[in-house]
Amino acid sequence: MNFDYFYGEQSEQYAFYRTPKVFYTDERFRGLSSDAKTVYGILLDRVSLSAKNGWADEEGRVYVYMTVSSIEEAMGCAHQKACGLLSELEEFGLIERKKQGLGKPDRIYVKNFIQVWNSNLKKYENHTSESMEIIPQEVWKSASNNTDKNNTKDSNTHSILSDEEEERRSCATYFADRLQIEWLKETYPYDRDMIDEIYELIIDTVCSHKKTIRIAGDYKPVSIVKSQFMKLDNTHIQFVLDGLKENTTQVRCIKQYLLAALYNAPLTISSYYQALVNHDMATGRI
Repeated sequence: MNFDYFYGEQSEQYAFYRTPKVFYTDERFRGLSSDAKTVYGILLDRVSLSAKNGWADEEGRVYVYMTVSSIEEAMGCAHQKACGLLSELEEFGLIERKKQGLGKPDRIYVKNFIQVWNSNLKKYENHTSESMEIIPQEVWKSASNNTDKNNTKDSNTHSILSDEEEERRSCATYFADRLQIEWLKETYPYDRDMIDEIYELIIDTVCSHKKTIRIAGDYKPVSIVKSQFMKLDNTHIQFVLDGLKENTTQVRCIKQYLLAALYNAPLTISSYYQALVNHDMATGRI
């Protein structure tokens, strides 16, 4: 086959399995084979699929289904090799298998070995309910770094922010944490600029003082648009990024495309993942 070269940003057109970078930088994983790392990435990709479809045990722990034959197909390897890769991941403590009996496939628990930093504003996540109530400005202010504007003892000069500037800064702090922006950039290293663009667009939208915002050609009340954006989390951003890679049509206005994609993400993500599950079931992959 005679493939073409990459030009410009064409390398970002593909969807990827996400293999943690730490597998290649931490001494603890030096003994883990490249194939086992790949299988972990495939299993990790299915975790979000399972979570969206409520595949969790009584303790809330998400599990996935992936048969040995599915691994054989994905890796192009023999049965013994596929079994060995699962055993290798289990020995490293990266997965845990639970047998169900009666011919049912094992439940596979993919272990989260990275400690995700906690949200300082977790108590405000309930504000993203369907009541469409927007987090009030005083909440944004409480979330930001508390700087006494009148305190000039420690500095001869200091910046006094306007209400709009302080609101934006607090909003940025909230979404940087809620969307796990730094984690997204580690996971999608080739999409850093796009993640920044999405992040800024979300902040611009939530802090907007317009009466309406144009979404997919329709002008919607700003309160409704803000309510949708307040529901966004990192899984929705991943959904949008993957959708961009799979899109084959020309995008004439990337801002309008992203606005529509972000607005619709909370509405369509569940049906999208359900379709993937149905496809896997129909093809015998799970």
